Amino acid sequence: MKIAIVCYPTFGGSGVVATELGIALARRGHEIHFVTYSQPVRLELLNPNIHFHEVHVPEYPLFHYQPYELALSSKLVETIKSYGIELLHVHYAIPHAYAGYMTKKMLEEEGIYVPMVTTLHGTDITLLGNHPFYKPAVQFSINQSDVVTSVSESLKQDTLEIFDIKKDIHVIPNFIDKTKYNRTPENCHRSLMASPEERILTHVSNFRKVKRVQDVVKVFSEVQKQVPAKLIMVGEGPEKEGAEILAEKLGLEDKVLFLGNSNEVEHILCFSDIFLLPSEKESFGLAALEAMITRTAVISTNAGGIPELNKDGVSGYLSDVGDVDDMVRNTLKILKDDQTLQAFKNRAYDLACNFDIHNILPMYEEVYEMAYKSRLKKA
Repeated sequence: MKIAIVCYPTFGGSGVVATELGIALARRGHEIHFVTYSQPVRLELLNPNIHFHEVHVPEYPLFHYQPYELALSSKLVETIKSYGIELLHVHYAIPHAYAGYMTKKMLEEEGIYVPMVTTLHGTDITLLGNHPFYKPAVQFSINQSDVVTSVSESLKQDTLEIFDIKKDIHVIPNFIDKTKYNRTPENCHRSLMASPEERILTHVSNFRKVKRVQDVVKVFSEVQKQVPAKLIMVGEGPEKEGAEILAEKLGLEDKVLFLGNSNEVEHILCFSDIFLLPSEKESFGLAALEAMITRTAVISTNAGGIPELNKDGVSGYLSDVGDVDDMVRNTLKILKDDQTLQAFKNRAYDLACNFDIHNILPMYEEVYEMAYKSRLKKA
């Protein structure tokens, strides 16, 4: 099948999932065309089935903000007609599903019918969806999609509560490719980050307010008083500076490493013991899944879709949002001895294997087939 994928090309979860999905589909023989404003960060154009089409937004002084949706829909029309695209898969309702709808209507004027699958990832629902300026457009875009998917049951329920949705929403969880996380502890070069007696705690995110990164620093501050430890912070975002200031204020400059964005997250997680995810909201928790597949236990909140992934007392522990003391206690439970820590690590890996891409990919192919059949009825 010839599939056009629209996504954000950044380090965020939706962009990573869309890119990895496209790569996996290409390996299965599908012809994949990524259409976005820059090459996705994890995309390697080494497969003859993978193509990238850049959306250019020309500067025009009339516009205070340049109309990306207009440029995107025009590029999609061009790509679909030039390459015979059979299906459009957009990640994020706004602006991608909205641009996808306009693309479909323009093509229908020429007798071309291309079905659209929309995948909801989280903030397109929980943030934009709650804003009165955007809610009508988000609701309209979802209802105009041929097939709608969400990355967790929690996000599906949020969507149904916020909007008047007339479409079935198919839950297809986020995934990882476990073959990319095959480093053994012996090959992790752990000594680069910590001494043998130190535990390593890690946090990976976009450092937005919803991630509560200062809670990460607070939890680590209390844990390291009882257990020798280092904290590795991976990512960039508006809350990074505040976390750095807090770490300095608590006298942790030599124990907290801020590494910025990285394409080697799996290498960093390889030698981690605990992954901290104290998010206020989380539609799925892809970063936690990536930690679990590297045999890293997870200390998280019970927000959103996280409990669908991190099982309390099995792969880690769940706490209420903002309950730093409980997260500290739970972290220390796991780190109390090597045997307990290893048991949590092994169980985290076993749970993560359920989300391997080879288990999830057929779910997407099934909804593609469903959407494609709807196209045949209209053609």
